[in-house]
This record gives sequence, structure tokens and C-alpha cells, in this order.
Amino acid sequence: MRINCPHCGLRDLAEFTYQGDASRALPELSAQTGSWNAHVYDRENPAGLHREHWQHSGGCRAHLRIERDTLSHAVSEAVMVRPSPPVKNQPIRSRGRK
Repeated sequence: MRINCPHCGLRDLAEFTYQGDASRALPELSAQTGSWNAHVYDRENPAGLHREHWQHSGGCRAHLRIERDTLSHAVSEAVMVRPSPPVKNQPIRSRGRK
């Protein structure tokens, strides 16, 4: 499977880490233990399009929301969860001697 990172381009699955189902909402903080147990342990196994959270852990470290077909593993959408901060052009300082 290959994922098109909006920042780095098309990359192999080995560079990414699965972060969970993007279609589930967290229970309220005051929710009963049973609600939290269900959120953590109860999983559906949908066939077809599914939204998931992934991190480009072997690249730019961005968090992505991916829409993937669970039958064919074809990725139809990959978007940043939040915009990446701007990179400042500053010289790299060496460690040790100055």
C-alpha cells in the first residue's frame, strides 16, 4: 500500500504508523467506565470506505486523516489533520566547538 502524504508525496506504507479509527468520537470525560471500555476495546470491521488516522512517522511526522477502501487498500484521500507550522530559515548551529 502507498500513501500520498500532502507534504512529502507518494510514500510506502512502511513509513506510516496507524493511529486509529477517525470516524469514532471520544466519550465525554465524565462518562461511565463502560463507555470508555467500549471506546477502547469494541471495534467494528467495516468493508469498504473507512476513515483512519495515520502518522508519517518515517518522514515529516505529520498526522493525516486517510480515507481507504478496506477491501482493496486503495487510498482515495489523505489530508493533514492540522496544518504544519512554518519552517524558519535559520542556520544550523553545531554542537560543541564554536
